[in-house]
Amino acid sequence: MPTPTPLFSLTDVDATLAALTLEEKASLLSGENFWTTKAVTRGAETLVPSIWMTDGPHGLRKQDGVGDHLGLGDSVPATCFPTAVTLGSTWDTELLHEVGAALGRESRAQGVGVLLGPGANIKRDPRCGRNFEYLSEDPVLSGDLAAAIIRGVQSEGVGTSLKHFAANNQETDRMRISAEVDARTLREIYLASFERAIAQGDPWTIMCAYNRVNGVYASQNEWLLSTVLRKEWGWDGLVVSDWGAVRDRVAAVVAGLDLEMPAVEGRTDAEIVAAVRNGEIDESVVDAAVRNVLVLVARTVEGAGAAGTTPVDHPAHQALARRAAAAGAVLLRNVPVTGPDGSAAPLLPLTLDKDVAFIGEFARTPRYQGAGSSQVNPTRLRSALEVAQELLGTAVPFAPGFAIEEGPATTASGAELLGEAVTLAQSTRTVVLYLGLPAAVESEGFDRTSIDLPADQVTLLEAVAAVNPRVVVVLSNGAVVTTSGWQSAAPAVVETWLSGQEGAAGVLDVLTGAVNPSGKLAETIPVRLEDVPSFGSFPGGLGSVRYAEGLLVGYRWYDTRRAPVAYPFGFGLSYTTFEIDQVEATVSSGTGGEAVEVRARVTNTGQRAGAEVVQVYVSDSDSAVERPQQELKAHARVELAPGESRVVSFELGHRDFAFWHPILERWTVEGGEFTINVGSSSRDIAARVRVCLDGDDITLPVTLASTAADLRRHPVVGDEFTRLLGTDLGQMTAMVDDMPLESLISMHLIPITREEGFELAERANATRA
Repeated sequence: MPTPTPLFSLTDVDATLAALTLEEKASLLSGENFWTTKAVTRGAETLVPSIWMTDGPHGLRKQDGVGDHLGLGDSVPATCFPTAVTLGSTWDTELLHEVGAALGRESRAQGVGVLLGPGANIKRDPRCGRNFEYLSEDPVLSGDLAAAIIRGVQSEGVGTSLKHFAANNQETDRMRISAEVDARTLREIYLASFERAIAQGDPWTIMCAYNRVNGVYASQNEWLLSTVLRKEWGWDGLVVSDWGAVRDRVAAVVAGLDLEMPAVEGRTDAEIVAAVRNGEIDESVVDAAVRNVLVLVARTVEGAGAAGTTPVDHPAHQALARRAAAAGAVLLRNVPVTGPDGSAAPLLPLTLDKDVAFIGEFARTPRYQGAGSSQVNPTRLRSALEVAQELLGTAVPFAPGFAIEEGPATTASGAELLGEAVTLAQSTRTVVLYLGLPAAVESEGFDRTSIDLPADQVTLLEAVAAVNPRVVVVLSNGAVVTTSGWQSAAPAVVETWLSGQEGAAGVLDVLTGAVNPSGKLAETIPVRLEDVPSFGSFPGGLGSVRYAEGLLVGYRWYDTRRAPVAYPFGFGLSYTTFEIDQVEATVSSGTGGEAVEVRARVTNTGQRAGAEVVQVYVSDSDSAVERPQQELKAHARVELAPGESRVVSFELGHRDFAFWHPILERWTVEGGEFTINVGSSSRDIAARVRVCLDGDDITLPVTLASTAADLRRHPVVGDEFTRLLGTDLGQMTAMVDDMPLESLISMHLIPITREEGFELAERANATRA
């Protein structure tokens, strides 16, 4: 069957733009309704067709009826893949590309042109109610994984919308709060995740955030949307607002926002027309935004084809969702337990038989996705009890242990549920205890106030463990929960996060050993909430939140402070063992500057096939500026048979050793020694190698505010200034080094006038011209 000619293509963009009236142009810059863009028609002729844009990041949420942005209304059935928190723990870009492609196919089948995701916001604080939608606390990992999803979705002719740009790291007051972030932290942490995803994935659209960034709403922040996004990063796609995020439509289009969603009944379209008519803005500004809309429409129309013609293999997608759920499960703990015969062995993998009991309401009522705009209507949903019964051919002994709002109605009291669970635990060999966070505890729209498990669940664990030491805890939660207060009662703990509609099956694959766990933490699990770097400055108040921890987000804080953690970033156990050795680093120079090739051998030293994630961190051994103790710069997931070895290599470039210089306003590498740390987590480093780099010229412009220390080191006037200052300062050296040139002159510590100070600065800066 021949491919039909698309209704609108990229070759139509220029002619269409020239033919549109100002009113038609303005109409294209806001939505037709909740989910579609406007069409432009003249009589029976369609100049510009409309396209669908819809949630969500881990499954299609297309609403054929009344639209809403909170996940309240019904949507068409779609595969509910594991949420981003689970996908992040896979560290697997190939798998996430597969998931993205499946999302793209399901979107095409429903005639959707743009899927609103993935989210690349950094997990600044574990209390953020929307952390389940984000991938990591680290910008390199977050950017790499987001890019993989983007490439997968767009390989199927469907656009993505990378969100929420930028510094949208909490739900409290999210539509008004101003994130107050210094330049280095913004560039090195919060923008870096988006920058990397854009460079590797090239999303067709980017969604601006609700919040303000340093006082300016993201929707009308010209520095973010034009200076950084388009001019510095070279991205040329469409910027769409988060739904209802626009505060000033004219200011927004000037800043670089192209499309306002959802529909505003033409009100702000009229504001744009009036602004052009009265000379407030030039029509060329509107044309630039309209061109971006037309290009997006053309790309989606060309890619998607006729709605509903793409068949979806739902069983294949269900199998992929199951595989992704297993890959994202993180084995946190698996210590040996002494059996009746005196021998000791880990509980996992376990043999699922009649002597294994399931306890915990989540075994019957799975918590598999987050609440809010990403909520998916799954094509099917099976509980752990149902999957286990399919495997065994008979029902698994079960007791709920506690009640949750989304579970079956019960008249039993908490004490009665607890007593029933303890009785069952006494009569079985092994207990699989399903614990986690109820849906009401975490969601889009609000933040948590605690990161602990509910008290009744901890009480249940302690009571069960008191009568049966063979307890495997399976956690279902969208963000970190503390484990230090109760994990001694559980010899085995598996963190499964929110693992999608096939999560029950995927997790049982891990518990039974059908799949060897390979998940790694994409965020640190702290000992307690008070240890979190943003504890004292989250969620802010009076309209702003200060990012007081600066660069030290997540493991950067814990590793730099040498603070204890429950489980470090990058951690995850396996049923086999690995060794990383033969680490080497070689420096080379090329047109792109200095580069370092890192090579390491990884060996499966155990008895099972499995996968290890090799992680490469960089540490600036002697920096003149504040830098984290180490930062992730590269990673690779390596599958190995028992006894197999493989050499992996990584290419580290200029950016991997650089920091953002707020005065020079560019990425800068200090010359000197760097340490390359290679291991299996941020706290499990197998080898360290040192390299020396020449670095960049980071000579700062000289002004009267330059310090004696700056001037003493200056390559042009350093010797002259040292002679003027003299060398016999004794104990005064440290104090004088911190004094600016203007103070040195006014206090007569150097024998020159203020005018001569200006001349000194002029000579120093002459070579910079």
